[in-house]
Amino acid sequence: MKITQAFTFEAAHFLPKVAPSHRCRNLHGHSYRVELRLEGPVDSGTGFVIDFFDIEKAFAPLHAQLDHHCLNEIAGLENPTAENIAVWIYEKIRPALPQLAAVTVFETRDCYAEYEGR
Repeated sequence: MKITQAFTFEAAHFLPKVAPSHRCRNLHGHSYRVELRLEGPVDSGTGFVIDFFDIEKAFAPLHAQLDHHCLNEIAGLENPTAENIAVWIYEKIRPALPQLAAVTVFETRDCYAEYEGR
């Protein structure tokens, strides 16, 4: 079974490794959407792969770090591309959510990166 829970956060960032003429080199913000996909068997007792409230609890500390912050100031996100944010979230949250299969980070409605682990 596959389940997904989505979260949103607002944050600023800039991309320090792009060309000086690239518009994303300048500080700007996004309304990010993060989707956490988990996979596993459905527990016959609860009917869940995992309770959505448990996913929310696991993501809460990361949400607090990300929401309304400049991502470049967070350790490990000095170059906060969607790809790097997805990997960062995956690595931070996987110990709490061993059923985690993928993290998808949307910078806009149409642009996203998905990370399924190494």
